[in-house]
Amino acid sequence: MQMNDIVSERLGEKYISVTHGSGLKMKLYPMQGFTSAYALFSTEYGSTDVCFKTNNDSEFIEIPEGTAHFLEHKLFESEDGDAFSRYAETGASANAYTSFDRTAYLFSCTDNFEESLEILLDFVTKPYFTEQTVQKEQGIIGQEIKMYDDSPDWRVMLNLLSAMYKNSSVKVDIAGTAESIAKINADMLYRCYRTFYNLSNMVLTVAGNFEPETVLKVADRVLKKNENIVIESKIPDEPDEVNQNYICQNLPVSAPLFEIGFKGISKGKSENYKMSVIDEMVQEIIIGESSELYAKLYNEGLIDSEFDKETFSGRDYIMMLFSGESKEPEKVYDEIKNAVKNAAENGVDKERFEICRKVMYGRYLRMLDKPDNIANLLLSSYFANSDPFEIIDLIAKTNIEELNDRIKNVYDSGRSALSVIKAK
Repeated sequence: MQMNDIVSERLGEKYISVTHGSGLKMKLYPMQGFTSAYALFSTEYGSTDVCFKTNNDSEFIEIPEGTAHFLEHKLFESEDGDAFSRYAETGASANAYTSFDRTAYLFSCTDNFEESLEILLDFVTKPYFTEQTVQKEQGIIGQEIKMYDDSPDWRVMLNLLSAMYKNSSVKVDIAGTAESIAKINADMLYRCYRTFYNLSNMVLTVAGNFEPETVLKVADRVLKKNENIVIESKIPDEPDEVNQNYICQNLPVSAPLFEIGFKGISKGKSENYKMSVIDEMVQEIIIGESSELYAKLYNEGLIDSEFDKETFSGRDYIMMLFSGESKEPEKVYDEIKNAVKNAAENGVDKERFEICRKVMYGRYLRMLDKPDNIANLLLSSYFANSDPFEIIDLIAKTNIEELNDRIKNVYDSGRSALSVIKAK
């Protein structure tokens, strides 16, 4: 077992990085004075991993869309019941999620941390699938897919991704389709499990009120060493330009919903992750709540307090997103495109850059005040070959020339798209 303290000289904070004897990496962030603990047990396996092979395979294998999400659902079940009933006995709050590039299982608790952690490590490392239980789950997830197909909030986002991306699997619903999940069987789930749930492809991140020794003790008791394998996912070639600039769907909504996306140029998951933080600063400068554009659109009634923005990145994609409700979404789109174009041509105001950089720095510092935020930061940065302290240093050291260069060379208004949901 290897243990190292990762220290931030800038912040005076540290966490513990562990390589357990089983092959599992751990990122442990004890926090004195806190009453709760938050843990994430995660694998680098998401909905975009639909074609892959290991160093033991001669050829790539293709699997149905939605398999990662399906597997997440099934892991909570065992021959003796389900994990949620076990958590009910410890009082912990448990959940899980699948994204485009990872699957995570989590719990938070104020008591019985050791018992709750043992449940987490135990059920995730003990799969149990039968053809009968798989067929039952196909019906359940099929209903879930139909429900989301009628959800305006989900459709406006998924439609945008299909407009922006031509070949990448990021444009496909994380849950798959009714047709794709019908192809899943127990043998396929075991194959994907043995590949992606290998402990060398996973990480445990814990933050809050706990003792590191307790984590190590539970891991020694529950985990068994896995053969270290190398996984290669096949990434389709994706053009820099968007698939289409505009897409509209009619669904029952009280006001039109919109999602605007600017497609970045992917440089791999590590660089994408770091640059997505810089892109947050770009968004704050262009249309943060203190910006002239935000005030203009708000005062004209084109956006409201629900207007939102975020950056989105992974192994082979990176984008800036803007969303909300508007009576004239096309006008909002034009205004944001013009603002990005103006920033690319003329650069951003130096005073506003400094204000927004401080806003970003404070935003990430505040994340270190909550166990769930820290555990998620440790997870995201680990899978991007980075760490939270490096990201905070990046924000502190970014200068206006670097940011102007980012806008000028990466975010072209021509590589953008608008998705709208309007009433029938």
